[in-house]
Amino acid sequence: MAKPKKVKITEKAHWYSHHSEAGYTKLARLLENDIVHTWVDAQNNVVLDFMDVDLLKLLLSESGLENKQFHIIFDLNLVTDISYSYKRAITELLYHWQPFLGLVCFYNVGSQMSVIVESFAAVAPVNIRVLQADSYQDALKIVLAFKANEPLSDDNDVKDFLYNSELKRQFLGAVARMTWLNILDYPIYIPDADNEYYPFFQAIRALHSDLKAKEIEKEKEISLLKQTYEHRITQKIIKMNAQAQIGTQYIQDLEKEVAELSSRAAAQELELTRVSTAIAEKTNALGNLLDQIHALNIDSALKREMTDACMKLLDTEKIEKRLNIELTESDSFFLTKLQKKHPNLNQRELRISLLVKLNYETTEIARSIGISTRGMESIRYRMHKKLGLGKHESIKTYLSDLATAFHA
Repeated sequence: MAKPKKVKITEKAHWYSHHSEAGYTKLARLLENDIVHTWVDAQNNVVLDFMDVDLLKLLLSESGLENKQFHIIFDLNLVTDISYSYKRAITELLYHWQPFLGLVCFYNVGSQMSVIVESFAAVAPVNIRVLQADSYQDALKIVLAFKANEPLSDDNDVKDFLYNSELKRQFLGAVARMTWLNILDYPIYIPDADNEYYPFFQAIRALHSDLKAKEIEKEKEISLLKQTYEHRITQKIIKMNAQAQIGTQYIQDLEKEVAELSSRAAAQELELTRVSTAIAEKTNALGNLLDQIHALNIDSALKREMTDACMKLLDTEKIEKRLNIELTESDSFFLTKLQKKHPNLNQRELRISLLVKLNYETTEIARSIGISTRGMESIRYRMHKKLGLGKHESIKTYLSDLATAFHA
């Protein structure tokens, strides 16, 4: 091959990728119009952790090579090994970037990297050349000769893996396909039985069969796990839907109860308004009656008796009026809850319960409902039983505690 001419070099400050954890920086530049030159800048030997696909795409895009053939020169100085993910990535590069990738040439290849480079060559598609050179100048000569369709294998400083031992190529290719690419359907080449390398290829075939069987078992395990978790997820969804339905029903029941309470409260408020109006009318009537009694020319003792009777009625009406005015929304709520808890209480007993809770005296309550104090005691005795209280339990204490519980 002829000595390479002076080439055009294009460099850009952002054509690099820093690998902080691995301790190196990958740099790249463009030679001529279609040769990507890449190398590693580091203080010590490094292991390449992942391939800089984005950097390559950026360089190709900014150089107008997205849909054109390009070539790669890769300096492996300071590189002692590459990670599994890098092996997969660079192998996929050889396949997924064709037909645009033409030739890949590695140089400064150490002894530890030699087998890896040969393995890349072994698995590369037939239309992509993977070569190895000693130096940058040699690598550049190779690429320029390849572009000019000149022969590549007549120099001692060029290592063309196409001309290496076919058995070695087959062996490295089989190993790389199984380990890097996880390709288990590709047939394993087996030489003749009398070949000295026959046992090695048989071992590779056995390993290939074992890996394939293991892959099948793994797929079965994954399928079983998938079915198990899908069943669990389905059960969870069913349970969640059931809980959601219960919650919805509970909310509907609460809304219904609130509506019923609101309706009953409105009815009670209407009744209280009616009672208040009736009390006011009765009070006015009693006042008029007193005026008429005072105007009568009758026996003074009889007049006093009639006046006292009217005054007692007026006192009762005043108490009724005061009780109705003090009845709040909270009291209505208490009566509703009490009736629900003790449905055996009649309307008069419910009213007495409210007045007891509001701390009214027995005489006031008796006068309010139009009975004697003794009659009031009899009612309280019956209520004591209806409420299920013990002998020494107080109705007033029970009702107060109940009111607190209702509002908790």
